[in-house]
Amino acid sequence: MNSKIKGLNTICTHVGELEDKQHKGAVSPLYMSTSYAYEDVDVKRYPRYFNTPNQEGLCKKIAALEHAESALIFGSGMAAVSTSLLAFLGAGDHVVLQQTLYGGTYNLINEEFSKYGIEYSFTSGWNADTFEAEIKANTKVIYIETPSNPLLTITDLEAIAALAKKHGLITMIDNTFASPVNQNPIDFGIDIVIHSATKYMGGHSDICAGAVASTTENMDRIFQLAKNFGGSLSDYTVWLLERSMKTMGIRVKAQNENALAMATFLEELEEVEKVYYPGLPTHIDYDIAKKQMKGYGGMLSFELNEKLDSSKFQKALNLIKPSMSLAGVESTVLSPTQTSHALMSAEVRAEQGISDGLIRFSLGIEEIEDLKNDIQQALNSIK
Repeated sequence: MNSKIKGLNTICTHVGELEDKQHKGAVSPLYMSTSYAYEDVDVKRYPRYFNTPNQEGLCKKIAALEHAESALIFGSGMAAVSTSLLAFLGAGDHVVLQQTLYGGTYNLINEEFSKYGIEYSFTSGWNADTFEAEIKANTKVIYIETPSNPLLTITDLEAIAALAKKHGLITMIDNTFASPVNQNPIDFGIDIVIHSATKYMGGHSDICAGAVASTTENMDRIFQLAKNFGGSLSDYTVWLLERSMKTMGIRVKAQNENALAMATFLEELEEVEKVYYPGLPTHIDYDIAKKQMKGYGGMLSFELNEKLDSSKFQKALNLIKPSMSLAGVESTVLSPTQTSHALMSAEVRAEQGISDGLIRFSLGIEEIEDLKNDIQQALNSIK
């Protein structure tokens, strides 16, 4: 077991004193979610304002995992994304965003930002020079996602951080696909790290949550908006998330191994046209991924050759389930054009290289030979 996993297990085993008392029955969940608010006149102690004891304990763990000073948890990944962006952007400001983004984030920008008088530009690619080309006098934030959803493009963290420093800008990253186990953007100079904690932090396909980590100063600014937007997380879901994070290290390690083995397997199949996985030496951004990632993650995407129907293929799978879930202990597949990126226009999806036949594959922790056999039998059944 490497030091990263050991450190993760240590952090996620130790729980705050009050939380220990709750587990032993000395402090009830009701007390922790209501009565605690009256013990301190600090407005932050009001439960709707994110700061019951078990929330605080979990935030400290997330901050430690991301090498940050402070963190905050939210009711969803999109609550974390929207609150973080709007905490640093106002009317007349401008933000530069990576071209390849999660569809929900893309839709947030296009549907809502004009209502706030916020200007925005999407880059033509994901290299640093494409970001610099979009910077204006009123630019305040650079927002990236790496590995990206669903094509697993890799953005150079050091290059973006240096560019932002040069222009005095705040950098934000969606670090969901990597997880804190595989990538710590703050170590490379990124300011604010965002997660859909529903995914690898949760890992069991049974909760919805988000997380943000940064400096205490930045998190105080995000908190001021968060308390008004109300995207807090219930204490029960906080407990489930804390439970899940205790096994994140070993889960993600197993998913890394399965994804690399599966990507290699798929790349060798004649029925598969292309595989997108940053751990493959054939990936266009492999060298960058190798520099900034400790593992390459449990996500990949692939395209069947044009003679095969991707929808029929997914329906023919037995062990691997077509599902909108991802990053759980079970392996799942989906079509991004029908789910995560359905809110994008067909034209925008085409510009980003997201084809109708693209399949996003979230590797779980099953035996890899069982997964390979399922892929092969499904291919055989649709030929």
